[in-house]
Amino acid sequence: QVRLVESGGGLVQPGGSLRLSCKASGHISSIDAMGWYRQAPGAQRELVAEMTTDGSTVYGDSVKGRFIIPRDGARNTRLLQMNSVKSEDTGVYYCRARSSLGERYYWGQGIQVTVSS
Repeated sequence: QVRLVESGGGLVQPGGSLRLSCKASGHISSIDAMGWYRQAPGAQRELVAEMTTDGSTVYGDSVKGRFIIPRDGARNTRLLQMNSVKSEDTGVYYCRARSSLGERYYWGQGIQVTVSS
């Protein structure tokens, strides 16, 4: 029903910046929240940042002040601007959309982000 595709990952040096993009397709009219989660090796998946359709955004504690969801993107796209990255930011980043129909969740396949010098 909803397909999510991430792009923009890769290798970045500590202190650098990276921008991720998630494009949604399918029955996107039902989406009421869309954002980013990540999973480091051996760790649980955790919230990075998520924005609802009214523009409210919540950030994970570890990324506050460094990561931002820009609000200038297309309606079917969720961006993640990553600034001042640290080695601890390394992991697989997943896009997630929440549907208001039955409280269903849709996930992208994930994209690798590696912070290393």
